[in-house]
Amino acid sequence: MPDPHPPAHIQVYGGVDTHTDTHHAAALDHLGQILGDAEFPATPDGCAQLLGWLTGFGPVTAVGVEGTGSYGKQLATLLRHNNLTVR
Repeated sequence: MPDPHPPAHIQVYGGVDTHTDTHHAAALDHLGQILGDAEFPATPDGCAQLLGWLTGFGPVTAVGVEGTGSYGKQLATLLRHNNLTVR
């Protein structure tokens, strides 16, 4: 669970392994320390939950999404619509 009071200087990076039914996400800080990992349904609601979970750690610098043209397309589109850099 994200820290409800993250340090002001933290930069968050996300990584998502996409699949047909679920997306597994990891959050790391700017030093490469794991902040958390979680799995979400590969549905519109699940993608929104993933976004909320990730941004709960602090300002998101970029998110690496596997399969932005297939399983991860919906998630990548949501992230971009929320002004996040997708790699």
